[in-house]
Amino acid sequence: MSLLTDLQWRYATKKMNGATVPPEKLAYILEAARLAPSSSGLQQYKIIVISDKALLEKVKGLAYNQSQITDCSHLLVFAAWDGYSDARISSVFDYMMDERSLPHNTMDGYKKVIMELYERSGPEWQAHHAAKQSYIPFAMAIAAAAEQKVDATPIEGFLSDKLDELLKLPSSGYRSTVLLPLGYREEAGDWLVKMKKVRTPMAAFVTEMTLADAADTAELPMAQNLDVYIQD
Repeated sequence: MSLLTDLQWRYATKKMNGATVPPEKLAYILEAARLAPSSSGLQQYKIIVISDKALLEKVKGLAYNQSQITDCSHLLVFAAWDGYSDARISSVFDYMMDERSLPHNTMDGYKKVIMELYERSGPEWQAHHAAKQSYIPFAMAIAAAAEQKVDATPIEGFLSDKLDELLKLPSSGYRSTVLLPLGYREEAGDWLVKMKKVRTPMAAFVTEMTLADAADTAELPMAQNLDVYIQD
């Protein structure tokens, strides 16, 4: 139950005190994010860590001057692929096969199937799909920070195009998706710190369904199991 206790402790800190998060705690949070699951194991994202105060000041100007940007210890910028390509996916799968001592062509059938899906869905869908994936390690980082008693403030309010330019992301094929300042709360200047945590009641948050509750539609076709495209 310690995770639930830690999540009850955390909140979107509104004012940080500038204290430094120890390297071992930062490493723990980043490792938790690195171990997060991702679609097809592609890890279509990366994390940019910023602690340089001069750069943080520039980022703050692109994030509606939210004080956590400059008062934090480290700012995590989550960035995702701007699209999918055969080269990108092959690079990930080749590395995966090397680590597992398997031939590179082990995933060729699977790769062909997902590439056909991605290409058919178009570049806008691809970028959106990759961006959604980045929120999985983002959530893991928030939970890990709470476990380490490090405050974290999820921030979506920023000018992503301008931030991408500042961090030279377009040339690397990434787009910024969400920000996470890490640090420690300054209770005297934080209006939210003493507020009761409010969440949707469980009865409204969770709905249990059976087949009788589902829509009465024609039987849906069974999708092919993608495992058949992975060679033995």
